[in-house]
Amino acid sequence: MLKKFLAIVAIGTMTLTQSVSAADVKLVDPNKMVRQVADNTFARIKKDQPLIVKDQEYLRVIVEEELMPYIDYKYAALRVLGSEVSKVRAITDEAEKAKAIKEIQRFIGVFREYLVATYAGVFTQYTNQKVEFGAEQAFKGKDVVVVKTKIIEDGKPDIRIDFKVREDRDGEWRAYDMIAEGISLLDAKQSELQGILRQQGIDNVSNLLEQKSQLPVQFRGSNSND
Repeated sequence: MLKKFLAIVAIGTMTLTQSVSAADVKLVDPNKMVRQVADNTFARIKKDQPLIVKDQEYLRVIVEEELMPYIDYKYAALRVLGSEVSKVRAITDEAEKAKAIKEIQRFIGVFREYLVATYAGVFTQYTNQKVEFGAEQAFKGKDVVVVKTKIIEDGKPDIRIDFKVREDRDGEWRAYDMIAEGISLLDAKQSELQGILRQQGIDNVSNLLEQKSQLPVQFRGSNSND
């Protein structure tokens, strides 16, 4: 569906950010990828606790280096834009279409920074809880796989977190959505933004997310609009 358009806007987006190489994590198996990235991220948070205690902004560095190379943020951003992408594809005027594509490219870059800030805020709540992985999912012949996990903490109900992982054209798997207790992060964000997108346009939504991503790192709770 979005693959062809994704390829077009990705070319312009690649220069927006520079991520750490994914060479250390095997991307050919979605189950192993999620497990390894989770293990690496939580181990890094534990190791760098002195730096985090000193300045919570350091969590952005950890997210950038340990998590973002394995997040398909371009695809996720286009999913959030939803029908706005189809509108751009339908533009016939070349100059107008080029301007619209630049707006989408900017949105993808801003959305990436918003994800970094969001994940950094979530990780402020990590206090060495146990992460339990579900049974490995069959993935041969599939484009999307849901990898199930549970966050376990004594005295508290388990938290179910599922990761939607997709295979790209190079046969590499990356996560593009997180489903916490049955609620999709992408679906929630799309519902939140669709009215603003329709009334104010992509650039105004980019401005909004840019402002939010620049706020100090902190956990804003599951019911926050941040």
